[in-house]
Amino acid sequence: MNYSELINNIKKDNLLPVYFFTGVEEYLMNEAIENLKNKFIDYSFEALNYVVIDGKEIKFDNILNACETLPFMSSKKIVIVRDISEVIENETNDIDGIMSLYIEKLDNYLCLIIMDRSNNLKKTSKLYKTINKLGGVVEFSKLKGKDLNIWLENKLRKYNKNISNANLNYFIGASAYSDYNSTKTLYDLENELLKVINYSSSKEIMKEDIDIVLTKTLDTNIFNLLASINKKDSDLALKIFNEMHISNEPVQRILVMIIRQLRLILGYKLYREKGYSEGETQEKLQIKPYEFKKISKESYNFTEEQLKVALNHILELDIKQKTSSHDEKLALEMLIINLVYSI
Repeated sequence: MNYSELINNIKKDNLLPVYFFTGVEEYLMNEAIENLKNKFIDYSFEALNYVVIDGKEIKFDNILNACETLPFMSSKKIVIVRDISEVIENETNDIDGIMSLYIEKLDNYLCLIIMDRSNNLKKTSKLYKTINKLGGVVEFSKLKGKDLNIWLENKLRKYNKNISNANLNYFIGASAYSDYNSTKTLYDLENELLKVINYSSSKEIMKEDIDIVLTKTLDTNIFNLLASINKKDSDLALKIFNEMHISNEPVQRILVMIIRQLRLILGYKLYREKGYSEGETQEKLQIKPYEFKKISKESYNFTEEQLKVALNHILELDIKQKTSSHDEKLALEMLIINLVYSI
């Protein structure tokens, strides 16, 4: 089950007595709990019908006492157990086995939610297997596609702001939330969105607002650097590089990212030449749709020969750096100039 399916079940009063929350988006876990509270818990009786237990040093009796007490003036009692993985991994208490037996007999008045915010609970544990068998495992993965757009539009609506689909997608790309291997969460995305909202003086969020407020990601800067190299604009290429360097991006990391993007562009061209479809090529390259779209677009600006020449120049630089001592920053600046005039 995913977040959207859980929210629909809450709306329809179609709840299981036990759930296991796992995944990278703690923001969505907390939103789901707020939905449950708003639906079933009267604020006047919250202390009696809504219980949160720290699972790090939990004993089964604590859970039992919370769950066995009937709800007061309510159809549901909600019990949250946070971070239970550490206790379950401690084999001396066998809480894993005890809990797995107990949750199979829960009554419908109860909604027990076990949160694994650290994603450390093993899927081989008895507790996980039992909840999974009951259909109560909820995966809180990163939002994507239409779900992400709707989430952002709802946030904007709360602040009486509008945005076009094009600018919304531009914001998502600029935020790096959907980038491959990005560790950004919805908490980070919300913070970025609030910055743009607070900066914008009009009801409509414009691309210029996003550009001014959001710091460009390293991926975006590397794409801009390669584009300026392709246009033979050495001044702009050096300016972009120095802006990254001033922002405390390590020279070696910048070089690694240049290599990565050149290889991805070359890989894209080679796979397409062999007859692979766009979807098959993306799967081969193992990158997210947003980055793939940029790689696809940038591939038209370079020939295979140019890409191979660029990678050879970088290989020569790498050999020099390993066999002699010289200024890393100066060496990369010289590489950028060489690329401008040689490809």
